[in-house]
Amino acid sequence: MKTLTLRSGAGSSRPSGAIFNTRRLFKLLSWKSWLLPLAFLLVWAQLSSRGVFPAYVLPHPLQVWSELAALWSSGALSEHILVTTGRVAAGFLAGTAAATLLGALTGYSRLARELLDPALQAIKAVPSLAWVPLFILWFGIFETSKIILIAVGVFFPVYLNLMAGIRDSDRKLFEVARVYRLNTFDRVFRVLLPGTLPAYFTGLRSGLALGWMFVIAAELMGASQGLGFLMLDGQMTGNPAIIIGALVLFALVGKITDALLTFTATRLLSWQDSFGRTQ
Repeated sequence: MKTLTLRSGAGSSRPSGAIFNTRRLFKLLSWKSWLLPLAFLLVWAQLSSRGVFPAYVLPHPLQVWSELAALWSSGALSEHILVTTGRVAAGFLAGTAAATLLGALTGYSRLARELLDPALQAIKAVPSLAWVPLFILWFGIFETSKIILIAVGVFFPVYLNLMAGIRDSDRKLFEVARVYRLNTFDRVFRVLLPGTLPAYFTGLRSGLALGWMFVIAAELMGASQGLGFLMLDGQMTGNPAIIIGALVLFALVGKITDALLTFTATRLLSWQDSFGRTQ
């Protein structure tokens, strides 16, 4: 029996996937990506030095650095970062697993889509903070409620992108697969899966970003560790340097996790002959 081979750019002179992806990783870490943050840092330092903003509103960057360095020396800062990262990772995995299951089901089956999607769309319209009192009531103020809240934030971007990716798959590819008499398993893993991966990874990146946003709300639910707790502690003690330092750390750690996910997507989608490959 004949088999179907779906390959893009065969015989082209494009660099191999490993070399190309390594270059992509270096692009993610390019010095150009630091120009805007450095410019913002310089402006911030100048405004603080000239007294445009009082120290209790916008402290000098060196003051923020001093506070973070002191926390790092005591070992407390690394614990806060690890706790927050662990919560985001757990919520991301839980939300992604549920979204992948339901997104694949509703995207592939019309009956499942008609039964499940309207209810999920209605739940999506509920504001994120509206879940906080209910999760505290159900699960308490410990880790379970925090991870579930993060998972809710991660769920919907992954679910919507995966369902849309499956529904928007090229119908001609399925006709070719039918001509070559591929069974259902081969159609899914050799035709449907590669075609939906770009949309799926877009959903994963959006879900990861929302996971980092939701973890702040989660850590305001009675946490005793984490970057969100650090922000709340800075508010309670009237220390804006701690609050700004925690925000900077959120941005840095979030960017690192997004870069790792983008690099993984680049490696898995190296077969794509897209416009972005030429840039």
